[in-house]
Amino acid sequence: MHMSDCLSSIQSPRISKLPREFYLEETLVVARRLLGKLLVHDTPEGRTAGRIVEVEAYQGPQDRAAHSYHNLRSKRTEIMYGPGGHAYVFMVYGMHHCFNIVTRPPEYPQVVLIRALQPVAGLKLMACRRGLQQFTPAIERNLANGPGKLCQAMGITRALNGEDLCAGRLYLSDDGIVVAETDLCRTPRVNIDYAGEARDYPWRFLVTDSPYTSRANF
Repeated sequence: MHMSDCLSSIQSPRISKLPREFYLEETLVVARRLLGKLLVHDTPEGRTAGRIVEVEAYQGPQDRAAHSYHNLRSKRTEIMYGPGGHAYVFMVYGMHHCFNIVTRPPEYPQVVLIRALQPVAGLKLMACRRGLQQFTPAIERNLANGPGKLCQAMGITRALNGEDLCAGRLYLSDDGIVVAETDLCRTPRVNIDYAGEARDYPWRFLVTDSPYTSRANF
């Protein structure tokens, strides 16, 4: 499959972006409300979009799993200390990007990690970015079911660190889909065994029956 075959056919104008106020609420509130929202990235290759089905909240200086634990402030974490509605993108294992959304007003360094998406637009482009040579329903379920996978599929890299989600080409939108309380669950976050008691905080939110989440774990 060549990149020239992967151009998104979606030519519609930009859809409306969530306002700054959405991101300034308490982090757990934002995390829960993110379920069902669309993450959209408009690029020269085309538009890709996915519905958020899994997130994790990281609540700053008191959270041992957060990069801002003990108010750690560095060149990497500085964006977390700004206003909500900006992208915080970092790498793990030197190879996988992770996309986080900064929440709260300035000086409250908290974020929500987007862990999984249900692809809804630009699926062939997503597959090309993932280096996949074919496209099947099983592949669709695995296009963006993890932080690294979704960043690769959505074309999100460190170049987008600090991106204003209220003004840029990477943004969130609400198309009216509401995830009912009965359709979601909360669990402890994953892959943070180093974080002491914080590893047990139920700050992971996911759509219960979605086949697009990163792992069941409930």
